[in-house]
Amino acid sequence: MTREPIGPAPSASLAARIGTGGWSALAPLGVLVVIWAVFQIANPSFLSSANLVNLAMQSAATGLIALGVVFVLIVGQIDLSVGAVASLAGAIVGALFVGAGWDALPAILVALAVSAGIGALYGLVVTRFRAPGFVVTLAGLLAVLGAQSWVLRGSGSVGLPVDSWLVTFAQQTFLPDPVAFALAALGGLAWTAARIVQRARRRRAGLPYGRLWTILVGGGLLLAGLLGAAWYLGLGRGIGAVFVVFLGAVVVADIVLRRTRWGRSLRAVGGGEEAARRVGIRTGGVMVSAFIVCSMLAAVGGVLASARLAASVQGGATDDVYLTAIAAAVIGGTSLFGGRGSAWSALLGIVIITSLGSGFTLLALDSSSRLLITGAVLLAAVIVDSIGRARRR
Repeated sequence: MTREPIGPAPSASLAARIGTGGWSALAPLGVLVVIWAVFQIANPSFLSSANLVNLAMQSAATGLIALGVVFVLIVGQIDLSVGAVASLAGAIVGALFVGAGWDALPAILVALAVSAGIGALYGLVVTRFRAPGFVVTLAGLLAVLGAQSWVLRGSGSVGLPVDSWLVTFAQQTFLPDPVAFALAALGGLAWTAARIVQRARRRRAGLPYGRLWTILVGGGLLLAGLLGAAWYLGLGRGIGAVFVVFLGAVVVADIVLRRTRWGRSLRAVGGGEEAARRVGIRTGGVMVSAFIVCSMLAAVGGVLASARLAASVQGGATDDVYLTAIAAAVIGGTSLFGGRGSAWSALLGIVIITSLGSGFTLLALDSSSRLLITGAVLLAAVIVDSIGRARRR
C-alpha cells in the first residue's frame, strides 16, 4: 500500500503550521515576493535584468558571511566578530599581495588560515571555560580590529591592482550564456534526481515516500525557473562569478548539513548539548568546528568584498556587516535558539535585505527606512521562531 507523507492537513491553522516549522520555510519567500512586488510597482526598473544582476553581485560577499553565521547559530551560539574577521582577511590579502609582493592565492590561503585559527580559539574558549559565545566573540571583535590596524600599519587602506585576476574576478567576470544555461539545467536535473533517489530509499525502508508525479512536476518547474532566470539575467551582464561562488557554497553547505554525520551532529548539539553528549557526540569538537567554518566563510566574504572595492580598508566590513549577516540568517529561517537552520536561509535572508537596500536606493530614500523595515522583519522572524519553539516543546 502506498504511504503518503505525514504533515499538517490543508485546513491546519496558522498556529499549527508555525508549530510544525513549515512557516519558517514559507515566510522568507512570501516576504521576498511582497518586497519585489511593492518596489516593482513603485519603480518599474527594480526587476530589470540590470538591477537584478547588481543585486546578485552585491549580495554575494555578505551572503557568504551570513552562511557562516548559520553554522554557529545551529549549534546555539553567535559570532559578533564576523565583520571584523572579514575585514582582517581583506587586510591580510592586501598587505601580502600589494605590500609584500606575494601572489594573490597564497595571500588568500594565509588569510583563511588566520581566520580558521580565530574560529578555533573562539570554540576552545567557549567549550573549555563554558563562556558565552556572545561575550567571547565581542572581545574577539575588538582584538581583531586591533590586529587589522596592525596589519595595515596605520595606513587605513591598501589599494588592490585593478588589473589583477582577483579584482577582475570579483568585478568583471560573468558566466557565458552557454555555461549559465548548462549550470541551470544541471541544477534542476540534479534536484529532481536527488528527490527520486530519496523517494526510492524511503520506499524500501517502509517510510512515507509520496507520489512520483509531484517530484517530476516540481523538478520541471524548478528547471524552467532556473533556465528562465539564466536567460533573463543574460539580458544584462549575466550571472556574476562571485554570485556563483556564493550559490555553490550554499549548495555544498546544504548537502553537508542534511546528508553528513557532522551536519546532523551540529543540529543535535544545538538542540540539546547534554543529550547530544549522552549519545556519544563529541560536542566540544562539533562546537569548535562550527566556529572555524564561520570564521573561514567570513574570510572568504571579506576577500571578495575587498576585491569588489579594489581596496582593503580599515574597518571596511565591520560597520554593519555582522548585524546584516546575523539578520539575514535569522530572517531566512535559521533559529536563534539553535538546532534548526538551513544553508538556504542565508541566501533568502541576504536577498531580502539587499532587495530592501536596492529598492530604497532606486526610490531615492535614505537608509533609515531600510534599517527600520529590516528591523521590523527581523523582529517578526524572531517572534515567529519563538512561538514555533514554544509549541514544539
